Amino acid sequence: MTARERLARRTGLRVALAEMLANGLGAVDVFLLLWLVLPMPDPGVDESRLIVVNAVACAAYLLVSGVVGNVWGKRTFDRVTSWLREGRPPTEDERAAVLRQPRFCAGACALGWAVAAVLFSLINLPASTDLALHIALTTVMGGLTCVAVTYLLVERVLRPVTAEALAGWTGPASRPRGLGVVTRLVLAWVCATGVPLAGLAMLGAQVLTGPEQPSPEETAWGVIALAGVGMAAGLLVTWLVARSIADPLTSVRRALGAFGEGDFDARVTVDDGSEVGLVQSGFNEMATGLAERQRLRELFGRHVGEDVARHAMGGDGDGPALGGAVRDVAVLFVDLIGSTSMVARWAPTEVVSQLNAFFAVVVDVAARHGGWVNKFEGDAALVVFGAPADHPDAAGASLAAARELRHRLHVLPGVDAGIGVSAGEAVAGNIGAEERFEYTVIGGPVNEAARLCELAKRRGERLLASVAVLDRARNGEAECWAPGDEVVLRGRRVPTRVAVPLTAAAPRSAAV
Repeated sequence: MTARERLARRTGLRVALAEMLANGLGAVDVFLLLWLVLPMPDPGVDESRLIVVNAVACAAYLLVSGVVGNVWGKRTFDRVTSWLREGRPPTEDERAAVLRQPRFCAGACALGWAVAAVLFSLINLPASTDLALHIALTTVMGGLTCVAVTYLLVERVLRPVTAEALAGWTGPASRPRGLGVVTRLVLAWVCATGVPLAGLAMLGAQVLTGPEQPSPEETAWGVIALAGVGMAAGLLVTWLVARSIADPLTSVRRALGAFGEGDFDARVTVDDGSEVGLVQSGFNEMATGLAERQRLRELFGRHVGEDVARHAMGGDGDGPALGGAVRDVAVLFVDLIGSTSMVARWAPTEVVSQLNAFFAVVVDVAARHGGWVNKFEGDAALVVFGAPADHPDAAGASLAAARELRHRLHVLPGVDAGIGVSAGEAVAGNIGAEERFEYTVIGGPVNEAARLCELAKRRGERLLASVAVLDRARNGEAECWAPGDEVVLRGRRVPTRVAVPLTAAAPRSAAV
């Protein structure tokens, strides 16, 4: 037997027990009202004979209704949960049948008690019209208690099956398919207040208009019995209503807490067909949308950098627009040496693995010093400090990052690279078209850093910086560098004075 078959069988037994308990409470209610609370009208016939007739009729009715109700209920439940036993998802009609099952059970209970009210009123009608009406009204009151308790008990017992039926629910229905919160509260009122107050009203009417006045002791015991029925039935039904609302809301609250702690896969089990279930389903839809948004945000951040992602998502109006602003930035350009020969000699997978190891170091060093990798260009990378987020010492951070990067690449097996650093004013913003653009930095520092990187690849230091960067650096970073010679960079007419780190690494032969 599979787990779903066991669930169907176990739930079916629990539904039967719930109906038996509800009918038992209704029977106790009727017994207390007839024999302990409400004064019986004078039957006008032999009372002992009438009691025997009612007792025999009651036993026969309980036997017949029990057998018929059990067979009917079992067949209906088996048909409703056939998909569960067959191990397949329910159809839309089968899902709706599961959600209707508590109402079906309550309706079957109401039918049984209605038949009982008519039957016993007819049995006692020859003896006395007042007695027949008295028994019919009392039976109806007991039936109301039974119907309310049946619905609430069956609805709670069916929650595991309801959750299975709604597991494939793609979205909330246009309207609830189960009794809502208001109706459940009305059922609680019927059991806790309505039936006891109706009994008190009947007791008062009997005291005022009845031919035989009950004694004060009988009246007191009647009031006590009604109060006991109201407290017991009211406590049970109120607890059931409270749990039917509190349990789903508790699951939503816990999922919200998990979601707030970063568990974007947190979901709640939809096990209610009323508006409470719509809240559960709505939370799941919201969580799915937020999780998708978070995944897109993470993916966006990986593609363009976290700072750029925050800058784009934090914009006002319709979002980021084309154009840029002049920013004071520092730029680091790093280019792998010997990549052409590497591609010719190595397998493509090996080349990709080596490039990933190289870029992993670049990204880590940039992040440690407050920069971000603007773009990867084949086997080169452009790192920017001071845009889009401000940096208190962009020049100093770029120089420190360059020295650390040179050291880490120097000890990375099979990797050799040139590094150039520059600083100054550049335009930082979104470049491209309305349909497709990217955040980048354009200006003299970028070009100068790229030219210094080209020159560094041919020199033993492997790292060159413009002296202008040293002039902008703070926190003593300039003291770690030594000004060098002047060079005319490619594409420029004015010489640029370069600087090298004081702790230069041992020269390595450049690959051509």
